[in-house]
Amino acid sequence: MADFVAKSTVKSSVRKLTAPLESMTVFQNLITDIITNNPWGCVDYVSNGATIDGCLKGTERYAGKVVYENALAKTVGQISVTANTSAGFNTDISTILGTAALNTAMGGTPSHDSSEDGFSVQIKYNHTNGEKYTVTVKRDSITVSSYEADAIVTAIETWADTYAGGILA
Repeated sequence: MADFVAKSTVKSSVRKLTAPLESMTVFQNLITDIITNNPWGCVDYVSNGATIDGCLKGTERYAGKVVYENALAKTVGQISVTANTSAGFNTDISTILGTAALNTAMGGTPSHDSSEDGFSVQIKYNHTNGEKYTVTVKRDSITVSSYEADAIVTAIETWADTYAGGILA
């Protein structure tokens, strides 16, 4: 099993996955499961008189490319795509692939190789001990940042070791 390895003295640990998550669907299902089921038992808290969810999705980023190839399968162009939501990313890719004038101008046939896509979602947590920390899930790693209690990263590591048939190993 892969372990989280401390990156610095400010209590940030990262687990590199042995294989990237295979698709955006698998990634989105993982994020939904974490937010919905709150596997680390975080609790809501009050800040400036407002109740804040103990498990809250923060920054999202989705990136990929559309590649244009000519009749000889030579790459003649590419368009990089970055979006703040998975829905926006999917719409951008579909729009680019379906724009005939753009395809003609690029001089080739477009394709989207999703195996090269990158995904990242930061989730903010409030631990039962009052600590606030973040878990950033990427296609190829999970990073726990800004924690003090080692029990936090231990709980996340135990969860990751047993999650969905080892996809987070």
